[in-house]
Amino acid sequence: MRELTNINYIKELLNKNNFRFSKSLGQNFLVNPSVCPRMADYAVWEDNMGVIEIGTGIGVLTKELALRAKKVVAIELDMSLMPILSETLADFDNITIINEDVLKADLEKIIKEHFDGMKVCVCANLPYYITSPVIMKLLESKLPLENITVMVQREAADRLCAEVGSRNSGAVTVCVDYYSEAQKLFDVSKGSFIPSPKVDSAVIQLQVRKEPEIELKDEKLFFRMVKAAFGQRRKTIPNSISSGFSMSKEEITNAVVSSGLKPTARAEELSMEELAELANKLYEVKNA
Repeated sequence: MRELTNINYIKELLNKNNFRFSKSLGQNFLVNPSVCPRMADYAVWEDNMGVIEIGTGIGVLTKELALRAKKVVAIELDMSLMPILSETLADFDNITIINEDVLKADLEKIIKEHFDGMKVCVCANLPYYITSPVIMKLLESKLPLENITVMVQREAADRLCAEVGSRNSGAVTVCVDYYSEAQKLFDVSKGSFIPSPKVDSAVIQLQVRKEPEIELKDEKLFFRMVKAAFGQRRKTIPNSISSGFSMSKEEITNAVVSSGLKPTARAEELSMEELAELANKLYEVKNA
């Protein structure tokens, strides 16, 4: 098999199959030969693992994962890539390609059918436009995953891996931190792809928590509060939360004060523990 990051081979392969890049699907194929082996090494640390890949491109990362893992299930939406993948991945018998939209796929069923008894991780070069929806689906579904190793836009990586309570943090930061421990692994320049995107990327890893580090009385209420608080992040906590809750501003202010917080505080200033304490106070007020 010829090197899948060789630009001349890629062009020859794509032309032979009349393939055209889709802007709507955010397709950018990696041509930097060092990136995918590094991603695969971080994701797969033992050979008896199963991997879900999201978006295959021409199979550069898929191949590296298959060399390290027991089984790879790659979910690819673009039907026009199927004949290309049948050629580039022909040497592997531990890869299954599923032609489906990952946001509609039954990932729990896929894990049960393909990875019996294996530790499972996710590894992917995510299209920028579905980064947050995919990550939140993976985490909120509470799938039995060890880690999620993904390449995303560098700005998104900084936000996802930010410390809760810092200026870079947002609602998605809080959600990610609730379900996992996030870290940025390495940067990837825009010149590493064809066609070249307008921004640089970064590879991040989310180590999925077995249990959250905070105790909540109502998980749904917590995430409602977080969404409301960060939805109008320039406003103080009482003002931002009141717009998303069926509670008076006075009740919310009292909950803020009884949580030991200043009513002039903004969402980005609060730690994970402070957000949890506030959510639990709001729960008490609501159910009093």
